[in-house]
Amino acid sequence: MTPIPPPVHYALSGDVNIAYQVVDGEGPDLIYVSGWVSHLDMMWQDRFQRPFLERLATMGRLILFDKRGVGLSDRVSLDRLPTLEDRMDDVRAVLDAVGSTEAYMFGHSEGSVMSVLYAATHPQRTTGLILYGGYAVRSRRSDYPWAPSDSARQLTLDSVLTDWPLPSGWESMAPSMANDPVFKQDFSRYLRSAASPSAAHALEVMNTAADVRGVLPSVTTPTLILHRKGDQRVLIGGARYMAEKMPNARLVEFEGTAHLPWMENAEEVLLEVEEFVTGARSAKQPDRVLATVLFTDIVDSTVRASELGDSAWRAVLDRHDEMCVRQIERFSGKAIKGTGDGYLATFDGPGRAIRCAVALTGEIRGLGLEIRAGIHAGEIELRGDDIGGIGVHIASRVADQASASHVLVSRTVKDLVAGSGFNFIDRGERELKGVDDVWQLFEVVEST
Repeated sequence: MTPIPPPVHYALSGDVNIAYQVVDGEGPDLIYVSGWVSHLDMMWQDRFQRPFLERLATMGRLILFDKRGVGLSDRVSLDRLPTLEDRMDDVRAVLDAVGSTEAYMFGHSEGSVMSVLYAATHPQRTTGLILYGGYAVRSRRSDYPWAPSDSARQLTLDSVLTDWPLPSGWESMAPSMANDPVFKQDFSRYLRSAASPSAAHALEVMNTAADVRGVLPSVTTPTLILHRKGDQRVLIGGARYMAEKMPNARLVEFEGTAHLPWMENAEEVLLEVEEFVTGARSAKQPDRVLATVLFTDIVDSTVRASELGDSAWRAVLDRHDEMCVRQIERFSGKAIKGTGDGYLATFDGPGRAIRCAVALTGEIRGLGLEIRAGIHAGEIELRGDDIGGIGVHIASRVADQASASHVLVSRTVKDLVAGSGFNFIDRGERELKGVDDVWQLFEVVEST
């Protein structure tokens, strides 16, 4: 079920209405200044952003807002681009509206530029400054070689107008997910909801012109700079430059490639933010656990989609996903995500995973579809609401080996359910793509 987002309120900044939300919590005020474009309601519908925001809200009173021109805030004339001063006025208007006299500023990407200027201009209202994936200037300078060249920026600007909502280079936001069709669809919908092509282009023009290099030495507020080493959208050299220029800054570098803070090792990012804001960090949740992983896949999905057409196929997929979630919950599993033409789930016991797979295979036939299923028990990595690791990869490859309406399991699963009344047919040893060694697989033929 999609969570209900916090109510939206409006603060008047000059003659522009700025949309904002407040998530009440105990502790200091924390205002999140998003990157490029945003949409308050859509943030809470995103399976990656939502848990990130929920964790921030445990650290104090979380304040969110859409910049002028995007999301739920008033659109503005494209003939007068918002300046950094306008942006500061918007933040001050929101903080005044919620009665906040002092807050931590958390600026992400483009939001870091305005956050730097705000902290330097209003140190009495800035408890601390947090910058993630930030930069001081977005166009290359002789002393700042980590920004794109003028020609590269122009290509980006042109692509925003012609290719919105997925302009050239969008993959650098989260490279590990760029080929995931569900992520691509969700991210596209988010950007399209947040801004029109013209508005997004106008913001990029403003971002290209902004330069706070000269301001950095004036930021006396305690500052935490966070950056992933492999970020190709905003190179880490810029973060190191800012850390050197700001007198009270500390830089923390993370492994990874994602420019979005809520992707990949998001928990590591959150722990650093939590310690900076609250003075302590929570006991780190285990990021590796043993679980039984179930992968399902619709047989001949491309053919079926072509036969039915986009609209009818989308309706069938929606019913498929509903059935998957219902059966997964019935057998006490955790529905992780739809994969476009299948589903991924975890269970704390292999017997429940098998029973779920068998039930799904039968029920989904009622849609005129057949699925194949693969199950493996092994170590997985917890990544917010998502999972990864070799255990997930093996389960996916086991599913690839299954025939229509068949459930295949690894030898590990078969051994774990010994004595549970399941019967299997040995389907021999198989090489699984991208996985070392050969794996003995078994087909589930009946259960009691």
